[in-house]
Amino acid sequence: MGIVRTLEEEEERMELEEFRRTVLLATAALNRRKDEEEFQGLPVSSEDFVGDCEEEKLVCVTSGVSFLGLSVVNRLLLRGYSVRIIVDNEEDVEKLREMETSGEMMRTGNRNISVVTAKLTEVHGLMEAFDGCLAVLHTSAFVDPAGFSGYSKSMAEIEVKASENVIKACARTASVRYCVLTSSLLACIWRDGTQHELSPVVNHYCWSDESLCMDKKLWYALGKLRAEKAAWRLAEEMGLKLTTICPGLITGPKFFSRNSTATIAYLKGAQEMYADGLLATVDVNRLAEAHACVLEAMNKTASGRYICFDYVIENGEEAENLAREVGIPSDRISGNQFNFIPTRFQLSDRKLTNLMSRISRSCHREC
Repeated sequence: MGIVRTLEEEEERMELEEFRRTVLLATAALNRRKDEEEFQGLPVSSEDFVGDCEEEKLVCVTSGVSFLGLSVVNRLLLRGYSVRIIVDNEEDVEKLREMETSGEMMRTGNRNISVVTAKLTEVHGLMEAFDGCLAVLHTSAFVDPAGFSGYSKSMAEIEVKASENVIKACARTASVRYCVLTSSLLACIWRDGTQHELSPVVNHYCWSDESLCMDKKLWYALGKLRAEKAAWRLAEEMGLKLTTICPGLITGPKFFSRNSTATIAYLKGAQEMYADGLLATVDVNRLAEAHACVLEAMNKTASGRYICFDYVIENGEEAENLAREVGIPSDRISGNQFNFIPTRFQLSDRKLTNLMSRISRSCHREC
């Protein structure tokens, strides 16, 4: 028990330090916005928070037509937000129309959905798209343009550049207060297992080893890792309040057909993840709820990174079920392991679980 207490005490100490850094960043961001708005002759209000129900709550979701993006949009609409969706071509606009007609995308009350065409490669265009929005949720959804080569090293580079552009655009848009970026659990778990000093607990303080990802050609992990690190670097430099969510493999109804490139890319190295107890999944609806909860709390305590998962694949039967849904041989996930095996590491999402529990209790009290 002494070891457990030590780990928890260390997590609490690091969370306090993380909160202190967040306060300093928030102060810098407020000063930056005051300078910008006073220069433009606009009034500066300290009451403009995401959680203020009296204000019109307009937020922007990138890749809103994707498997995760659509779920995030629906969750935000249920919570009373107006949502502006960014797409980069007319084909996606048509997809959104079809989703609205079919009921996949919902409308609630008098809140609105709007669609804006903008390229993630163009900062100025993103600034125009973000203008008037209080927050941006960058869901980082990328697919192979050719449709068959998977997630390549070049796609990892595109992911990084897009992340940088989104952060720059957020920081330069006066209305934007917050940004939530979807990273990946893969940005946390790929570490050198020969280092015996590694903590057995993998949580939001852990970062994958970039050289290890390159050696193993784990391009999806590399893209998410570099994109998240670039986002943090720029957010700190530019005084933008940022949080990141690091989800496991995203599942849900028809997840493979809706998200095939990312699913196959995520499962590269699955045998090693499985053996180490780090092959985790998360239902898309719970992940969308996590995005909404983190956003809601960003004007108060939410800060830093959040690991998000709801299930860890622990035995051959579970691995076989996942493989069947994806349409690959089960040994590509479990190897020759068919029974429960002792694992070296333990995933922890305590930080996110505590946050979501607090918000749930708060909502019940208000109701």
